[in-house]
Amino acid sequence: MLDYNRLLSREAMDIKPSGIRRFFDIAAEMDDVISLGVGEPDFKTPWRIRKTAIDILEKGRTSYTANAGLAELRAQISRYLERTIHTTYDPSKEVVITVGGSEAIDLAIRALVNPGDEVLCVEPSFVCYAPLVRLAGGVPVIIETKAEDEFRLTAEALRAKITDKTKLLFLPFPNNPTGAIMRRCDLEQIAEVLRDTEIFVASDEIYSELTYSGSHVSIAEIDGMRDRTIVINGFSKSFAMTGWRLGFAAGPEPILKLMLKLHQYQIMCAPTVSQFAAITALEYCEDDVIAMRDEYDARRRFVVDGFNKLGLDCFTPQGAFYVFPCIKSTGLSSEEFCERLVYTKKVAVVPGTAFGDCGEGFVRVSYAYSINHLREALIRIGEFVRELKNE
Repeated sequence: MLDYNRLLSREAMDIKPSGIRRFFDIAAEMDDVISLGVGEPDFKTPWRIRKTAIDILEKGRTSYTANAGLAELRAQISRYLERTIHTTYDPSKEVVITVGGSEAIDLAIRALVNPGDEVLCVEPSFVCYAPLVRLAGGVPVIIETKAEDEFRLTAEALRAKITDKTKLLFLPFPNNPTGAIMRRCDLEQIAEVLRDTEIFVASDEIYSELTYSGSHVSIAEIDGMRDRTIVINGFSKSFAMTGWRLGFAAGPEPILKLMLKLHQYQIMCAPTVSQFAAITALEYCEDDVIAMRDEYDARRRFVVDGFNKLGLDCFTPQGAFYVFPCIKSTGLSSEEFCERLVYTKKVAVVPGTAFGDCGEGFVRVSYAYSINHLREALIRIGEFVRELKNE
């Protein structure tokens, strides 16, 4: 008999499974569960995008593209970034199309991190950063954000974590799971801390179009930061294209050149049909994005108000489509709260600890669902909280 525990990668085995998927899997095995656990738009991909994909398939245009992606799509992305974050990128040398934003994150880490390099990871945040750093031989260094700071990264917290081994900072804003954003003044302070270092920034802006208080600001547009920042984005959230698996990275040519080389070995190219569809998304579907954002905004206000009325203090998110209510008043841990809620009231949410230890005392709730769906969930959560008080 083979000893698989001895043969398998220790680093891979030591990585914890995603806490998001655990509660999704529990919900999938139960009837009549209201799941608010998965960050997936409930909108269909806009018809014009789907129609483009149908036309491309009918024409049989399904061969490989250039490794970096279709030239027209890279040009569209370059124009999009100039329009939205006021930063110019050469589409022939500084833009790479990836399989979702997740591949772009992995490529950025592999292109920059040597064994032993430290990577600053803001938490609470999406689950992939620290595990991917470990798989690349790097050392994740956690920077905890706090509710009293509206879950923003402060210059003081950043400065305290920098050492002579620090190579890279991940900026995941608008943030999953908190919905926090970074304002221009915040980013200017972060830039000031980094200015006299050689630390790079990977700015994960996958929720950039879902910003409710003013326009999204990228650290790449702050003076002096463009040449040390990799902008990571994609089509999953803003255009409701999660299953199309399409993202991109933009940044300085030397870094993107190396990311492209790694991409050639990993992937070859992103899905051809998805790339053609994304051209249509950028060229014609801005109104669809605005309509979806307006609907998310209404849901955001409804859910925040609902949790606050239940006595579960809820920070008002300014981006993405999540709320991060505090459940400390119930006396339960995040895991206990979520387990008891799903088994007794059939509502699935995600414990805050799935996004870092500092998420203890919070749960993540996605409002990428209809108002009726959210209303029923809040009714059941209210019953659950009242029953806890009577125990």
